[in-house]
Amino acid sequence: MDSGGQQINLQLEAGKKVYFASDQHLGAPNEAESRVREVRFVSWLDEIKEDCQVLFLLGDLFDFWYEYKQVVPRGFVRVLGKLAELSDSGIKIYFFSGNHDLWMRDYLEKEIGAEVFHDRKHFQINQTKFFIAHGDGLGPGDKGYKRMKKLFRNKVARFFFSLLHPDFAVWLGIYMSRKNKLISGDEDVKFLGEENEWLALYAKRKLEQEHFDYFVFGHRHMPMEIQVGENSVYTNLGDWVNHFTYGVFDGNKLRLETHIAQ
Repeated sequence: MDSGGQQINLQLEAGKKVYFASDQHLGAPNEAESRVREVRFVSWLDEIKEDCQVLFLLGDLFDFWYEYKQVVPRGFVRVLGKLAELSDSGIKIYFFSGNHDLWMRDYLEKEIGAEVFHDRKHFQINQTKFFIAHGDGLGPGDKGYKRMKKLFRNKVARFFFSLLHPDFAVWLGIYMSRKNKLISGDEDVKFLGEENEWLALYAKRKLEQEHFDYFVFGHRHMPMEIQVGENSVYTNLGDWVNHFTYGVFDGNKLRLETHIAQ
């Protein structure tokens, strides 16, 4: 059964746009290289703020994230500060947790005013219907991550992890996130062909139940636009590790674009 829940309806103001980005993986592969990408992503956020009405972040903003009740991982002040600035200016931010930051609690909601989702969600923007999710664990593929998903979601495992000292727990989480391809799901990051891309297959099955104009996902780290129905497109946003791609919706059409470093 689909857990999209009640549809959220949005109406764009004249001249405003919706932006989508995913898989920044800040913190990886090391602090120095991550800092360069963080500065570039913050620069992009600064560039879009004039005509952005809604910003969707589709998960894995951080390569590892775990929130204790009183403790969060250090770093990322540039991107968090910029997101807070956008939110304070009236830009609506929707954040979908990914497989690297699925242990998100309420930090982004309280600190920057983002609305956080832990599952897929349906939106109607103007007259266009969107099915939006990070994409992990959906469809027939993604075998690496599915092998670990039950452990990640297990309340007992999460409880015992929370008992670890934050210094050790965050170190362990970062180590596993960078080294274990089963956790990341990156063991099969290659284009499978339009007929075999498992998120495209998932979208086609969803179209048998309900029409959507766009299915927007991250997770695959590959920018893709695949026709999955007569009037339906599956869009994968790519990443900010290798591709620096993002989506922009002008009220009529969603397109993929690439950020050019200044």
